[in-house]
Amino acid sequence: MKLTQPQLDAWRSLLRGQALLIEEVERRLAAADLPPLGWYDVLTALDKAGGRLRIHELADAVILSRSGLTRLLDRLEAAGLLRREPCEDDRRGSYAVITPAGRRMLKRMWPVYERALAEHFAPHVGAGEARALRSALERVTDSVRNA
Repeated sequence: MKLTQPQLDAWRSLLRGQALLIEEVERRLAAADLPPLGWYDVLTALDKAGGRLRIHELADAVILSRSGLTRLLDRLEAAGLLRREPCEDDRRGSYAVITPAGRRMLKRMWPVYERALAEHFAPHVGAGEARALRSALERVTDSVRNA
């Protein structure tokens, strides 16, 4: 299949918008003396999963880069925001478990993140557009995962 110009333009706009908005969120988090967005990404994935995930499941659940996840988990653990637990049925596997301090950090980070999205994303993407965008991007995600 050959890419159409509108498809290529949409792809470039998606990447550019995503990069710039993440940069803005990171700037705001730093200004509020909060950790980077990657920390939020890991903590929210754990929180949404009921508090714990196997490390390989966490790698699939994060939205941001999967690279350096082990080092990121080390930093989160050192900060007391998560702990690792051995997997009872697989000695090679382990769980990442959010701590109460991790949940408190999520609550501190979310308002900063939310304000950036409310200012730079929400006014420009209506509910119908958001549903269409989500649907299209979920198909892209499924296509890549099933390749």
